[in-house]
Amino acid sequence: MREILHIQGGQCGNQIGSKFWEVVCDEHGIDPTGRYVGTSDLQLERVNVYYNEASCGRFVPRAVLMDLEPGTMDSVRTGPYGQIFRPDNFVFGQSGAGNNWAKGHYTEGAELIDSVLDVVRKEAENCDCLQGFQVCHSLGGGTGSGMGTLLISKIREEYPDRMMLTFSVFPSPKVSDTVVEPYNATLSVHQLVENADECMVLQLNSDLRKLAVNLIPFPRLHFFMVGFAPLTSRGSQMYRSLTVPELTQQMWDSKNMMCAADPRHGRYLTASAMFRGKMSTKEVDEQMINVQNKNSSYFVEWIPNNVKSSVCDIPPRGLSMASTFIGNSTSIQEMFRRVSEQFTAMFRRKAFLHWYTGEGMDEMEFTEAESNMNDLVSEYQQYQDATADEEGEYEEEEDLEQE
Repeated sequence: MREILHIQGGQCGNQIGSKFWEVVCDEHGIDPTGRYVGTSDLQLERVNVYYNEASCGRFVPRAVLMDLEPGTMDSVRTGPYGQIFRPDNFVFGQSGAGNNWAKGHYTEGAELIDSVLDVVRKEAENCDCLQGFQVCHSLGGGTGSGMGTLLISKIREEYPDRMMLTFSVFPSPKVSDTVVEPYNATLSVHQLVENADECMVLQLNSDLRKLAVNLIPFPRLHFFMVGFAPLTSRGSQMYRSLTVPELTQQMWDSKNMMCAADPRHGRYLTASAMFRGKMSTKEVDEQMINVQNKNSSYFVEWIPNNVKSSVCDIPPRGLSMASTFIGNSTSIQEMFRRVSEQFTAMFRRKAFLHWYTGEGMDEMEFTEAESNMNDLVSEYQQYQDATADEEGEYEEEEDLEQE
């Protein structure tokens, strides 16, 4: 069985992560004590991907929880599913990172990282055939961004051939939680470009590597937009009909995207649509072809058939059908550009910089991170503007030169 090891770090990562486990437990029919109370044998299928079966039939999540302060951990522990996690897998410090990337990456985080890696190693050794890691964290704070990226690069060193998937929460355009978010986010993206395989900028039933192969045409462009349908309130669900066309229309809509970038401002390099529920594969394929034909200007022409679709018969709990959308769109550069502008405005005045240099960081690292982020934006722009015929011209020129 191809197992996935889940790691959550910092306040945001732990809060999103514990919600993730509530949903997964609910789908597999596992109660808060780790016992199976499901109604259908189908619920136990592939349960080993996320769970380890312990003695007397208890299921224990393959999860590692880390933070630099005990607060969020305590609330996870006292939460509804707090008892299901293995107690040794809670790794936390006492000091906190104080929203400082340098503390999470270089000083406080570096002291705690070895104990986190020990827990990761133990969990990885428990797997028959580890498929990869998924990391839940935010990029605006100190622990999730600084220590999260440190952990990702350490895991990269130790397990170079395993997939690294991150669920990274980007700072929001309207609401700022901390003033130094642009610094923390830029420094994190600098790391994620190099060390992550797939970065969901915000449940997959297909294989992680298969997803990467289908979605990443160029290794640096691995930042995906995630969408979900149906997004309707519980109260109004009974008034909406769920059909494949309705789901398709919703999932390609910019309002259903989990990040602040509008796909209509760019072009899709690739996309993947995962449908869940009882539906015909033929109908799904027809809808996908339909979307591509009607909106051909929003897809790059030099990757034909760039939408992958898959169907899983079992719908999420409480819905008859649902769909998850993952798109590799050049419009995500809007998000990077926005953060980059905020970063430049502050860095030009060297505002708040002493907090970072005080932890031993060098201004050079900031300059590097800034130029890496700007390179990423221009790479997305370059592929957005590229057309299929350009390449042909080059080849002809080369042939002439050779003659």
